[in-house]
Amino acid sequence: MNYLYLYHKGRGLRATKELNAGEVVFAEPSFSAVVFDSLATQVCHSCFRHQANLHRCAQCKFAHYCDRTCQTACWDEHKQECGAIRKISKVPSENVRLAARVLWRIYKDTGIVSDSQLISVDQLQDHVADLPEEDLKQLKTDVHTFLEYWSCGRQQHSADYISHIFGIIKCNGFTLSDQRGLQAVGVGLFPNLCLVNHDCWPNCTVILNHGNQAAVSSALHSQRRIELRALGKISAGQELTVSYVDFLNLSADRQRKLKERFHFECSCEHCSQHIKDDLMMPSADQVKEATAFSKDCLEKIERSRIEKDYHQVMKLCCECLEKQGNVLADTNLYKLRVLSVASEVLSYLQSFPDAANYARRMVEGYTKLYHPSNAQLGMAIMRAGVIHWHAGQIEVGHSMICKAYAILLITHGPNHAITRDLESMRMQTEMELKMFKQNECEYHTMRDAALKNQPMVSSS
Repeated sequence: MNYLYLYHKGRGLRATKELNAGEVVFAEPSFSAVVFDSLATQVCHSCFRHQANLHRCAQCKFAHYCDRTCQTACWDEHKQECGAIRKISKVPSENVRLAARVLWRIYKDTGIVSDSQLISVDQLQDHVADLPEEDLKQLKTDVHTFLEYWSCGRQQHSADYISHIFGIIKCNGFTLSDQRGLQAVGVGLFPNLCLVNHDCWPNCTVILNHGNQAAVSSALHSQRRIELRALGKISAGQELTVSYVDFLNLSADRQRKLKERFHFECSCEHCSQHIKDDLMMPSADQVKEATAFSKDCLEKIERSRIEKDYHQVMKLCCECLEKQGNVLADTNLYKLRVLSVASEVLSYLQSFPDAANYARRMVEGYTKLYHPSNAQLGMAIMRAGVIHWHAGQIEVGHSMICKAYAILLITHGPNHAITRDLESMRMQTEMELKMFKQNECEYHTMRDAALKNQPMVSSS
């Protein structure tokens, strides 16, 4: 196979040829993956799509699937789990379930399952020795639960080896999103991806492709997999990097999160030089009061969101934004979070013109902070474009949707479900924009009729 990357032990992966923006460096199926406990009845355990009316496994009554096709595709991964759940009459945590799936896979196929896999799963770093006392207590509890749950003939493993697997999952588990990329729904292990080193301003991004089980013949189904995609031009010999954390944090906070989760000190250029920290969080004395108020207000906003008191959420958002005023820039992290919540809640309440104003300000801030081909930026611009579209601001909405589409073509590729949806929206808004330019009055009449679900009589 002609690889686009080469593994240098301890030094990550490097490109073997020049790569262009949007090019897939590699695609990798999960070694093992599980749905989060809290979403077990809402997300398909095979394709990880968020769906209504899922079908439940008749035996364990825990796993849920889109249909018989997804259930059949997942049976090889689920059958041992199914028996173990029935044996102990309860479902353990997602970490225990994933550890068991990893060991069943190793027991059945060994730790390397394809010629393209560069390292065995059990050779990955675990950092168990670096865990704080509280995490070690949880690890012991998980190991104890695992020993009650595990069954695979007479095959047994030592507590140290099981701890090693849990450590690997903690350090290397990759969060899986639903088909719209809007919600984290599970976690999986991807051995080759684990070899890609971190940079806060990376040259690659990782996207989950949910695969396709729509074909009549299961032989034509495509697997769930991650895709590593180049964000821009990468030279031959250059190291491939991804970001393990969201860039939208101060450099010190990113470094702290990386140290706590992955046990290394980030010394990338953006962290060592504190690049864009001044945009996200100015340190001048006059912002201290606004910052303290914002932190307190965001806690109240989150409580009201959980209680679904959306009018109280908006009251708090308005108070917070008024207090922030011109003291905090639109690139300030606290202001961005308030703008994001306000646009989301107002959209839910169908107050689209007001939602569009907040969404536009949020996107302007994001654009100054994120890498221009960042997937989070693309998704934010897409949501803002849809809000403007719903608000009747077709010119701005179409422009934003086109910008988002250009970014997602790089980060997700043309065949991803999100990109295909965005392409449909782009075509629809393009058609509406033409109508708007030809006859603005007739366009708004048509739009109002469509919103009211009433027949529209043409003026021609």
